[in-house]
Amino acid sequence: MEPFDPDQRTLVRSPLDNETILSGQFWGELRVFLAVAKAKSFNRAADVLNTSQPTVSRQVKRLQDLMGSQLFVPTQNGVKLTAKGQALAQSLTLLDHSLFALTNDLRAETKEAEGVVRVCITDGLNTFFIAPALSALSLEHPKIQLHLKSPTNLVSLRENQTDLMIGFTPMDGADITSRKLGHLHFIPVVAKSYIQQHGIPTRSNLERHLFIQSEFYAARTGLWDSWNHAVDQGRVVHFCDNSMAYGMLGKAGLGIGLLGSYAVLEPDAVPLELDVRISVPLYALALSERLNSRPVGLVFEWLCELFGPGNPWFGPDPRLKHAPSRFDAGIKLLFNL
Repeated sequence: MEPFDPDQRTLVRSPLDNETILSGQFWGELRVFLAVAKAKSFNRAADVLNTSQPTVSRQVKRLQDLMGSQLFVPTQNGVKLTAKGQALAQSLTLLDHSLFALTNDLRAETKEAEGVVRVCITDGLNTFFIAPALSALSLEHPKIQLHLKSPTNLVSLRENQTDLMIGFTPMDGADITSRKLGHLHFIPVVAKSYIQQHGIPTRSNLERHLFIQSEFYAARTGLWDSWNHAVDQGRVVHFCDNSMAYGMLGKAGLGIGLLGSYAVLEPDAVPLELDVRISVPLYALALSERLNSRPVGLVFEWLCELFGPGNPWFGPDPRLKHAPSRFDAGIKLLFNL
């Protein structure tokens, strides 16, 4: 005989059967707290929430009193989270993202795919591939809205608080879907204006040439060794860690830069033979449960095609000469070709 009757309501209860709202004392205050934690200022949080600074201060004080903990400490530039405040803010950002995803999916339960899909991607890939290709996606699915974000963490999908990410390493976890795509190839490139002033760089004369370096490349991880070996033979004239600004410094003729192979579409760009060929695998990353949302699933497959090996720019070998491809139309517009 079964010790428990599965039909007995007092034994089989869900959280919805409990009338108590556990955070009922300070649910509204938590939203205000999160706004302050993100803005790092009571005044800026009040602007975001469309309320007054005294109201924000009052609700944060009430939350601190109820919890019996100080959550912020004042600084010259605003406020800073305490250790307990940091822990609370981290938990609330996860809840905030989950609520956003849930409400967004409720809107998507229509015949036509509709909703916001948040995508984390580097500035260079965003500019040269997402932006040119987005009009075709919008034409096919006009009610899908992309929210494109630069990564705050290159190896963590969760910390970027997005549905999808184009990353450089796979991610472990039962709740993460990783799909290997193509390869992003890096090559040394210089502008024609630089060559006119300094001559063409070769393997044998690098001591006479200028380089544009990045802390990202300078990391001694092994991946960038061939580039750093070349840089060590010359002189670093500038450092730049913003990918778009980095490319513009090279275009201005300030030095040799390490750029994605698609830079050869720029009419003034000259690829160099310096024994530097670096390939980085690309991965499409997604929160698995979010792929059940039709808009998220559609955008995931679109990204996989765009950055997969079927696109010649992300094939197994670097593409150093321009051969027409259906993936190039938008990129050519950027360079006015």
